[in-house]
Amino acid sequence: MCGIAGIISGCRDCGRLEREIRAMNQLQAHRGPDAEGIWLDEATGVALGHRRLSVIGLGEEGTQPMTDGKRWLVFNGEIYNYRELRQELGVDRFRTSTDSEVILLGYEKWGEGVLNRLIGMFAFAIWDPEEQYLFAARDRFGIKPFYFTNQKGEFRFASEAKSLLPFLPSVDLSEKGLHDYFTFQLPLGETTLFEGIQQLPAAHSLSFTARNPSPKIRKYWEVSYERDFRHSEKYLLEQLEEILTDSVSLHTRSDVPIGGYVSGGVDSSLISIMASDGVDDYLGFTGKFTSPDGYDESRYAVAAAKHGGFELLQRDMQASDFIENLSNVIYHLDYPVAGPGSFPQYMVSELAAQHRKVVLGGQGGDEIFGGYARYLVAYLEQAVKGAIEGTADEAQFILTYESMSKSLRALDGYQPMLASFWSKGLFGPRDERYIDLVDRSSGVRFAPWVADSSYDPRETALELFRAENVNSGSYFDEMTHFDFKTLLPGLLHVEDRMSMAHGLEARVPFLDHRIIELTATVPSDIKFRDGELKRFLRKSMMHKLPVEIVERTDKMGFPVPLSYWRNNDSAMRDFVDELFKSSRARNAFPLAVPNEKDVASLSDRGLWAYVGMEVWFQEFQDRSSWFRSVPDKLLTDSNMPISYLHKEKH
Repeated sequence: MCGIAGIISGCRDCGRLEREIRAMNQLQAHRGPDAEGIWLDEATGVALGHRRLSVIGLGEEGTQPMTDGKRWLVFNGEIYNYRELRQELGVDRFRTSTDSEVILLGYEKWGEGVLNRLIGMFAFAIWDPEEQYLFAARDRFGIKPFYFTNQKGEFRFASEAKSLLPFLPSVDLSEKGLHDYFTFQLPLGETTLFEGIQQLPAAHSLSFTARNPSPKIRKYWEVSYERDFRHSEKYLLEQLEEILTDSVSLHTRSDVPIGGYVSGGVDSSLISIMASDGVDDYLGFTGKFTSPDGYDESRYAVAAAKHGGFELLQRDMQASDFIENLSNVIYHLDYPVAGPGSFPQYMVSELAAQHRKVVLGGQGGDEIFGGYARYLVAYLEQAVKGAIEGTADEAQFILTYESMSKSLRALDGYQPMLASFWSKGLFGPRDERYIDLVDRSSGVRFAPWVADSSYDPRETALELFRAENVNSGSYFDEMTHFDFKTLLPGLLHVEDRMSMAHGLEARVPFLDHRIIELTATVPSDIKFRDGELKRFLRKSMMHKLPVEIVERTDKMGFPVPLSYWRNNDSAMRDFVDELFKSSRARNAFPLAVPNEKDVASLSDRGLWAYVGMEVWFQEFQDRSSWFRSVPDKLLTDSNMPISYLHKEKH
């Protein structure tokens, strides 16, 4: 896990290139505290930068930028099947024991086809000085980030958007990104909250030539929902166990000790229990809110640790922790996404980083296997509609009310969600109804210039929902695929930034493309029979979990009691009220800021939406001059050393 950066400018001022690539490195130094490197091509005006977190190949052999004698590589992530690829490519050809070199030699042999052979998480760039050609790619799910900007003929890329800010004309809010954020609490597609900065979408590659300074982007992988009716349910369940077991084994490859996030839910508990079976000195980490009542799920994490036979370290979080760390959370996120869960993720990652360099997590399980209660809500409406209209057995995928009645108990506690959902309509087209379920804009008041915009994020979301590759006719497949393409990248954004803020590598074994490709072929009757959430995973793997977790029905998803703290903790109330009273919020914040009465009635997510954006303004727009000054500061700041520097002159 590392930070990468690059400049393709045509600039012949080597001093300027060095200063700017060092600035980009420095702004994401937290991603790689172990080593730093740059490479400059003075003849063509190209610079590559790297910050290293040493996990595989701990010595100097893993230093980047790395060359095969012809091309140069900067790489962030892990290639888990690197040992197998070394054998296929010929072990005697390798100079190092790293997974990084596999990408270089694999690209030499297979070209862009190397992407189809990689199992892992990655964002990398390869520069060919002779051809003046850049090839970059991001992993299939967007686990690792890749941001870029193209300003005045200079192409730049980095692992974090903040590394690109010094080179923008100004730090401006993207109106499109703002719309996406206040509708879904995350930008969609390649959009970010920064005007002028894009992100390379998951499963896409990018190519760029100095002669043609317009980057070409193409998709190299997509999942296909073609149902497998040839094999039995038993066969498919066995296949899942076999692939998941192999994935967990691959994800534990490391030259440093490993631990894991353990929330107490099915996904993270299963991953840690499976991993600890083959890893010595495995260590678990969890967070909890002991106040107020009803927010502490740690007893399930304790049960998972006891069952897996590993030690569990816990972090209790209070309102004072939120106040003290919110600015750091927003700064490291680059922009707020996916609700307030980034705060506990930041705090637990800080704890984990004190003991481990690598942790495993259960991210992706809900989106792949169908773990969200809203899937049940959506099917409940369709079941009632089917009963009324006489279409309850349509394509064997629309559940009847009778068949799913036992599962409805899982919706206890979701009555406010149901009331909000049905207040927006009833029995409409199922794609539009699902967008209603994930729309977070209820209660958010836009300023007139925002409300009058021609851009509608719901239309973008509907296009994603109607993806051509989901041809199974299954509502369940459509919903999970939509979340896989939209919500999951936001959650992975949080997973990456909150762990890397502390120099910690987070791995996600569920996001092995073999698992997703298998699950996409499983008929929905197997995945969601009788409305049972995560049925396919449960039937395959529940024998590995303690009974307390298998039978629990109160999974909360690590909610943060923000509104409770705001209304019951004086320090938190003062903190939030001061944010909303600031002249910055009133005069420049492009929203109708809530009054005191409105704030008191906001939900946790609604409160996060406003608070997160106001702190974003403070951390980025208010400090835009500081970001622009970073390259010049490097001229005089001796606390920013470069430990590895290589200049290439032609």
